[in-house]
Amino acid sequence: MTERTALISGAGIAGVTLAHWLARDGWQTTLVERAGDLRSSGNPVDIRGPALPVAERMGILADLRAVATHATAVRLLDPDGRSIARIPVPSRDGEIEVLRGDLAQVLWSATKNDAELLFDDTITGLRQDPDGVDVTFERAAPRRFDLVVGADGLHSAVRRIAFGPESAFSEHLGLYVATVQLGGPPDNPDEVVLLNVPGRLLALHPARGEAGAAFIFRHPQISDLGRGDTLRQKQVIAEAYRGVGWAVPAILDRLKSIEDLYFDAVSRVRLDSWSRGRITLLGDAASSVSLFGDGSTLAMAGAYHLAKALSQAPEDLGVALRGYESAHRRLTTPKHRHVHRVAGLLVPESRFALSPRNTVARVFSREAAGR
Repeated sequence: MTERTALISGAGIAGVTLAHWLARDGWQTTLVERAGDLRSSGNPVDIRGPALPVAERMGILADLRAVATHATAVRLLDPDGRSIARIPVPSRDGEIEVLRGDLAQVLWSATKNDAELLFDDTITGLRQDPDGVDVTFERAAPRRFDLVVGADGLHSAVRRIAFGPESAFSEHLGLYVATVQLGGPPDNPDEVVLLNVPGRLLALHPARGEAGAAFIFRHPQISDLGRGDTLRQKQVIAEAYRGVGWAVPAILDRLKSIEDLYFDAVSRVRLDSWSRGRITLLGDAASSVSLFGDGSTLAMAGAYHLAKALSQAPEDLGVALRGYESAHRRLTTPKHRHVHRVAGLLVPESRFALSPRNTVARVFSREAAGR
């Protein structure tokens, strides 16, 4: 049998995990990554539920535990920085929290000998027929593949080329998120600190000894904000948090000199089908539920579902892609359904909504202290 070939756009969590599993099943796999390296944002992500057996089968659980973050509790503050509640974070079913960049490096270490990687490049054209997909690139020479997978995130180039404009599939949820590593040790090495005021959240995370911050705030969609316009992004953050007290002014001042900033809208991506012939979507490109900690878990689980479906129906790509979608939508659909409720708990829109959330947190805190 001729060796099957796959092109994966995006060398993030979903793409690298898929490359690992396809290589195990005998595929010749190429990853194309627009960035010039494998750097990834420093925000913490969870490996839990369906991602844990995937990590175990990849043999990377010990490596992930070695780079796990150290937070053991979440502390909620009022606008003046006074403690409202301290809630322990128990470990459930072996779940692991790691920095997204650490997860990316661990995954790549397990995959790098089995996949070709094209840095600093992107797909510019896709033309398919019943037997394959002809692909053109911004830099590399044109090539032909049996399968093309768009694992290139919320703003997927593959989705835009093969399915249509982003506006047809992406719904702005009224929130923006920005994450940054502040440098230096955290003030609270064992606690995630959350400061809420109506419509805005500042989260400080101890990570693995280096303070990180996440700004999550309600804001109408900004149509003219370029993805690479870091200066304007910082201005949007500063304006959103103007007048917030405690340590916020000092953190905003530190932000001015930091260049490595992740900034994006919180969006929900929904498509009736994730596949068009020999082209399919994976991770946030197919079904973004960004912000709430499940993105990396879903990315790893989705990659495994896709690889497994391809191995179970090697002679019928259509059957395989339908099987992948059917299996993985069971995980993503509930996340889509509850996204507004979770957003309301994390970033309450008003004082009226913030007060009962804090009351519930105080009750949990007292119960935890009494155990």
